[in-house]
Amino acid sequence: MHIEPGIIAQAKIVLANASAVGLVAYYARDLLRQPADIVRTLLAALFFSLFMQSFHVNVGPSELHFVGAMAIYLTLGFLPTLLGFAAGLLLQGLLFEPMDLPHLAVNSLSLIVPLIAVHYSAGRQLRAALAGRVVSWGAIVKLDAMYYTGVTAMVGFWLLAAEVATPLAAWASFASSYLLIVICEPLFTAGCRSPSQAPRNKRLIATCFDIQSLKLAN
Repeated sequence: MHIEPGIIAQAKIVLANASAVGLVAYYARDLLRQPADIVRTLLAALFFSLFMQSFHVNVGPSELHFVGAMAIYLTLGFLPTLLGFAAGLLLQGLLFEPMDLPHLAVNSLSLIVPLIAVHYSAGRQLRAALAGRVVSWGAIVKLDAMYYTGVTAMVGFWLLAAEVATPLAAWASFASSYLLIVICEPLFTAGCRSPSQAPRNKRLIATCFDIQSLKLAN
């Protein structure tokens, strides 16, 4: 979901920066009311950065990454995931890919906007119906499919706004590559057991993870 530097004009990057800062600032206000989410945000940024570094290949006009988005979302919560994506991209840029820093806001929006869409449509309703239940395999696949459809759509949006013409076939190649993630990532998500099942250090677990998150089915 990375857009390579030099493709988008500086004026549009400035607009992306303003949009990303506005979104992050809007949601970051809630950290003051939920201090535990500060810890979860740091964990989300760490996990996301590790996942991103574990698998990434160039595909067409962008890159294919293992993101672990729904696993992070279901175990750490919406707000930590949203802020963790932005913080994780910053961390990745500072430590591994400094050339990506000019497009930090662009790439952050590519992950954050689909997450907001998923959360306020299927995700929030699904999490509200948790009590004492497990997430079905179909629900996990649905969330992943919705999220990565949004990510590929955001990449398409940036390419349409780019100064360098990108063939539709190149974007389609990138979009189709995410079918691999939609197939593989639900397996990873389903393998993440609820931290509430841990027999020891439950107070620490409750601080680090969203105990109200779904217990994931095999």
